[in-house]
Amino acid sequence: MTFRLPEALQTSDDATAIALLRRYYGAPYLGAGCADGAHFDTWATDSDPMRFTADDLLAVKFLSVEAPKTAVRALLRDRADEFAALLMELGPDRDLADEDKPLDNSWPGWRLEDKLRLIPGVGRTTASKLLARKRPRLLPIWDIVIRDVTDTSKDQWEPLRVALRADKLALHRRLLHLRDALQLPEEISALRILDVIAWREGKDRSL
Repeated sequence: MTFRLPEALQTSDDATAIALLRRYYGAPYLGAGCADGAHFDTWATDSDPMRFTADDLLAVKFLSVEAPKTAVRALLRDRADEFAALLMELGPDRDLADEDKPLDNSWPGWRLEDKLRLIPGVGRTTASKLLARKRPRLLPIWDIVIRDVTDTSKDQWEPLRVALRADKLALHRRLLHLRDALQLPEEISALRILDVIAWREGKDRSL
């Protein structure tokens, strides 16, 4: 299975991708007219990386996700230690492009996603946004728009990892170049740059 790039990244010309990013993040950054989701990346960045917090549940609201009450109770109280242990097992944030082994069924990220999706009311989209909040460089956002643009209805993480690592990390490096070209904060990961380009392109195509 392969990862399909957004059309804006299928050529070497960065102009379209930059225009999509500028529309989302504003010019200047977080300027008038930016998308609500632009605030997700830098909301309370001092939040504990090894534990889900109330700030995480607030941050995903910028991405049009409302964590259900079942998730609030599970993540902040009833099962907080269980999820903290899973985050510890996954380890600190790092670039998905640096993962040099396939993400097979034993990978801790899968177990963390599975446990999140077992919480009543938490689907794949909500789980992905919570995971991207805790590990923005490692775990990508997924929703139906991203699915349709990138052809990731069945699998996303492993095809994306392979795409990012191809040609000596060419895609990963390009995404960081796009971020830097717009002088966006370093908290905005390569994965998030890709997500925004794909999502904005998909919305423009009425997906």
